[in-house]
Amino acid sequence: MEAFNQELAVKVDKYIEHLLNPHDEVLAENLQNAQEAGLPTVNVSPNEGKLLYLLAKMAGAKRVLEIGTLGGYSTTWLARALPADGKVITLEWDQKHAEVAWKNLDRAGVADRVEVRVGRAVDVLRRMIAQGEAPFDLIFIDADKASYVEYLDLSLQLARAGTVILADNVIRNGRVLDAQPDNDAARGAKAYNESMAARPELESIILPIIRQNLDGLSISIVKLEA
Repeated sequence: MEAFNQELAVKVDKYIEHLLNPHDEVLAENLQNAQEAGLPTVNVSPNEGKLLYLLAKMAGAKRVLEIGTLGGYSTTWLARALPADGKVITLEWDQKHAEVAWKNLDRAGVADRVEVRVGRAVDVLRRMIAQGEAPFDLIFIDADKASYVEYLDLSLQLARAGTVILADNVIRNGRVLDAQPDNDAARGAKAYNESMAARPELESIILPIIRQNLDGLSISIVKLEA
């Protein structure tokens, strides 16, 4: 058996993509449009996008909350998983990013299932809670890592028993193993992992995600009421 190494990990990721997640011109155009608009290239990978799609399908999600839109790549995957009467509410702090995302979502044919709300996510979430927003079936957190614990706190107030909560980039190429991570993103991810693990209302696991580096997606479910 070939020993594990980074080169092998990348090959396996590409193998899975080629076998089970063939080229999608709409999603490729999404990434190209975002790049041309100068957006950061920090979108989920094609395989992770397919994973989000499958998790939303398995959860039977009709209402999805996404914290962090960027160019709408993961938003498209999530929206595709929903029934015709489903809805993704996605939060984006940058107006330019939101405009690029909205054009991409329209091109992808899912704009009727998506609502983009622009503003600081913490403020938007608090407003949603205050206004009595209905609970979500699935929540995907993929924004500034320093705020992850606060996003979890607020997300739980928009959840119900059985809600699936996902958070991306929670391994940071192993930096979360450090006692004192050397940057805000790693510190935020480490704090999120510890907070998630300590919450009795959640059952959770972290799934390693391998691309050019090692990262992870946390998967939690709000425990069903007895």
